[in-house]
Amino acid sequence: MLKVGLTGGIGAGKSEVSRLLVEHGAVLIDSDRIAREVVEPGTPGLAAVVEAFGEGVLAADGSLDRPRLGSIVFADPDRLAVLNSIVHPLVGDRSRALESAAADDAVVIHDVPLLTENRLAPLYDLVIVVDASPENQLDRLVRLRGMTEKDARARMAAQASREQRREIADIVIDNDVPLDALRKRVAEVWDELVRRAHVPRTAAEDGRPS
Repeated sequence: MLKVGLTGGIGAGKSEVSRLLVEHGAVLIDSDRIAREVVEPGTPGLAAVVEAFGEGVLAADGSLDRPRLGSIVFADPDRLAVLNSIVHPLVGDRSRALESAAADDAVVIHDVPLLTENRLAPLYDLVIVVDASPENQLDRLVRLRGMTEKDARARMAAQASREQRREIADIVIDNDVPLDALRKRVAEVWDELVRRAHVPRTAAEDGRPS
């Protein structure tokens, strides 16, 4: 099994890269998706969030009002740290369970938005960073996700810098490119991942891809 950490700034296009990798045959463990699951109605995770932030973060149907919570935590690093202390252990437990169910020769992609911020790179055999310019990130968040520019900038500012992410990267995928070029780059990366997955473990650790 090859364990790969996939990360990138919000709006960099990490989800598109993970989708393309799945098309090639990767096993995807999506931390964002799991993070939503562990705070669904009736879960201990949601109860802990409400205890920390109050019932004002609940929607009318009893589910978590994620935009409301986001507007609170992404403007306040201390409150963001509180949220992370609740959600991250739950996500970690579920991620490990999914990984243990994968085949021995699988390429397992852990899609982890805050991999850099939480210094998680050592947990993986290698790290892929999806990189985009701040200008393109902002445009995608406002134009495609419907965020206000203020909220988009706050979320970007709450994450690691572009330079910090690139420092931990074994492979960088540039996503300031057209989709066809992105597809070609992902295919090249996939070939490298498959090669690494089938190299004996001790040999694979001797060199790192570029």
